[in-house]
Amino acid sequence: MSADDETARVALLIAAHGERSEGATNDGVKDIAQAVSAQGLVAEVGVGFINGTPDIGEAFAALTAPRVIVYPLFASSGYFTRDRLVQLLDEANSESRNVEVLPPLGLDSGLPDLVLGRASEVARENSFAPETTSVILLAHGSRRNSASREATEQVVRAIEGRAAFRSVGIALLEERPFLEQAMARVQGPAVVVGMFSGEGMHGASDAPRLIAELNRNDVVYAGVIGNVSGIENLVARAVAEALRRTPIATAEWRHAAGRD
Repeated sequence: MSADDETARVALLIAAHGERSEGATNDGVKDIAQAVSAQGLVAEVGVGFINGTPDIGEAFAALTAPRVIVYPLFASSGYFTRDRLVQLLDEANSESRNVEVLPPLGLDSGLPDLVLGRASEVARENSFAPETTSVILLAHGSRRNSASREATEQVVRAIEGRAAFRSVGIALLEERPFLEQAMARVQGPAVVVGMFSGEGMHGASDAPRLIAELNRNDVVYAGVIGNVSGIENLVARAVAEALRRTPIATAEWRHAAGRD
């Protein structure tokens, strides 16, 4: 079978949390899907939401290819990625199609550079000198599951290694350190990056509110990582790598990644 024939047998499903609240469009995810589709890596590209339309089952059913690669547009390998998404895919896959769930956006090795690029852009827009500016990554966190904190700490360490800013830190919504606590240790201006994959309640409401409550004019919000330019290229690269894996290599990769 030629590479073109194989490509015609593969679909991509970009899975995200999504929002159903009034005015929520989930357009950011759809824009990413459109950009990836334009690269022609696979025959079909769809989007599905755990909390939005179309839902995961509807999106999966709309794809016709016998092999479906799923890219979780989530900030970590927490409950929604590891448990809920897999459950919904299992329920939808009545035809026992070949489904491969890739690591989520938050664990993508290319994410730190995109976050760093966005923080640098916002610092320049606000005339903040990098050597005096701190970057704070604001993530969900959970006292019941460490996945969000650990994924964010991984990005923090990678950005620290670039030595582009005075300091890089973490703040969380549902466990310590909260944003106010993290900012108490920061001297000088700061850029806060929302480690959320979409403009849901946390990225669009909670993060701006918490920053406003700091009552500081030298702390600015860079928005959420799901809207950062270049996310579509991370998705495309992950899909291209998956396409290069043979069935045997895929089985070995799944075992090594603990995704059996």
